[in-house]
Amino acid sequence: MGGFFGAASKDDCVFDLFFGVDYHSHLGTRRAGMAVYSEENGFDKAIHNIENAPFRTKFTKESNSMHGSLGIGCISDFEAQPILVRSHHGTFAITTVGKINNADEIVEDIIKTNTHFFEMQNGEINPTELVAAIINQKDNFIDGIKYAQEIIEGSMSMLILTSKGIFAARDKLGRTPIVAGKKDSGYCFSFESFAYLNLGYTDYRELGPGEIAVMTADGIKTIVAPGKDMKICTFLWIYYGYPSSSYEGISVEKMRYNCGQALARRDNVKPDIVAGVPDSGIAHAIGYANESGVPFSRPFVKYTPTWPRSFMPTHQSKRDLIAKMKLIPIHDLIEGKSLLLIDDSIVRGTQLRETTEFLYASGAKEVHIRPACPPLFYGCKYLNFSRSTSEMELITRRVIKEFEGDNVSDDVFAEYTNPDSEKYQKMMDRICELLHFTSLRYHRLDDMIEAVGIEPEKLCTYCWNGKE
Repeated sequence: MGGFFGAASKDDCVFDLFFGVDYHSHLGTRRAGMAVYSEENGFDKAIHNIENAPFRTKFTKESNSMHGSLGIGCISDFEAQPILVRSHHGTFAITTVGKINNADEIVEDIIKTNTHFFEMQNGEINPTELVAAIINQKDNFIDGIKYAQEIIEGSMSMLILTSKGIFAARDKLGRTPIVAGKKDSGYCFSFESFAYLNLGYTDYRELGPGEIAVMTADGIKTIVAPGKDMKICTFLWIYYGYPSSSYEGISVEKMRYNCGQALARRDNVKPDIVAGVPDSGIAHAIGYANESGVPFSRPFVKYTPTWPRSFMPTHQSKRDLIAKMKLIPIHDLIEGKSLLLIDDSIVRGTQLRETTEFLYASGAKEVHIRPACPPLFYGCKYLNFSRSTSEMELITRRVIKEFEGDNVSDDVFAEYTNPDSEKYQKMMDRICELLHFTSLRYHRLDDMIEAVGIEPEKLCTYCWNGKE
């Protein structure tokens, strides 16, 4: 995934920038960076690897040595950014969140103009560098940003730091958020709405889909008005968003609570306790417990003092191992108990199966699983989710292949996505068997959409139903 933060201040903005970026650490695992501008010293930039240490540790030196009234920074799962560019627009820094599905095609078109790109270690082009190159195809920043939004297939939100101010552009269908904060000394742009609250900012407004705005210490001005259509990612509420965040005015914690309530209303099991897989499953479990009357408990806790999320390695087998190592069982709350466990989702199923097995090994009598979202059938093609996987690695796809073979018609596949069909029930029973659960019941898509509470046509649900 990834997240960014930008600040424009009448004073030095680096303190706000440092902590504003740090508050996005839950969104990225590999790279982080900051770029600032001051009239006295011009542009300054730093990028560090955060795979083995948190953002604050890596950027302590820069938090004291960097100075500027304008700044942007990011946490990233993938490419190193923000990057600093010198072009016919002048010098600028840029950071992005999104995914470019037609990158090769765009690169080939731009290379024809005798431009070159730096290749990353994997042979790919840094997507943020590519966005900068697209912007540079036009005569001014606004036309360049609009051009990037037009030709990129996928999604792309960005912050651009110039000597005059910071441009913010939300992707054309608003799949990811950009929110603005305000205080006496200036303004900020942020991916997460909570990131600026402890820094003295108050909520100012959210940018709309496709909106382009420019920020200085004196205010925020809309350059390109927002569009009417929106497809914000529903998975932000289910998993990626921090509990204290809100998107489009809808609280992450409240949405998860609503999901748990809806799961309880449709359930018929009577466990001894309800628990959530830390951290994203907790609010779901509290909603379920309060609605059902079954006590909420914590039969295991996550050990976090030396295991920040940014420590997670990129190799999936190692990620699975560390995810398991971070969960510590509390045997007194497990032994002899019937447990109902809520996790945000089931992707491959590996981690949840191992969690279930160590609960059994710790003396659990039953482990009922209730994912807080519907079965995942499609890999996300709009955002670079660190949890994304090829579709055939999804446990749903593996089970459908087991039942139907390689060639499944659209009509047959649609039956597996219908929670009222026999094929859906058969698939769910097989997943339950493979992962060694006592019982399994997924959240329904219609219930999940209702739990968000905004118009269904404004939500992206592609990974569950394949609808764009």
